[in-house]
Amino acid sequence: MHQPPPTFEVNGTAIREIRMRAGVAMSELARRAGISRRYLNHLELGSRHRMRPGPYLALRNALNATDEELLAESSREEVKWTTGRSTTCPSSPPTPTRST
Repeated sequence: MHQPPPTFEVNGTAIREIRMRAGVAMSELARRAGISRRYLNHLELGSRHRMRPGPYLALRNALNATDEELLAESSREEVKWTTGRSTTCPSSPPTPTRST
């Protein structure tokens, strides 16, 4: 049976707040992260909640943020349980869980 790719559940409100505190326009952040402005808008507004590892890591790096700041609480707990390590390392993403 086909399994969906692993994804991260992100906190769109936190993405928006961090972006706005940094004074970065949505289009500029999208460019830096290599994602579309529309996709970023959907994440910030909450109509999209999950990201694949590559785009998530690019967005996290573009915001200079941590997993603790960007991941939804449920994903942070899953990551801690799965990896047994802190989720604040800025250079590598946590091991994602499979969405159901």
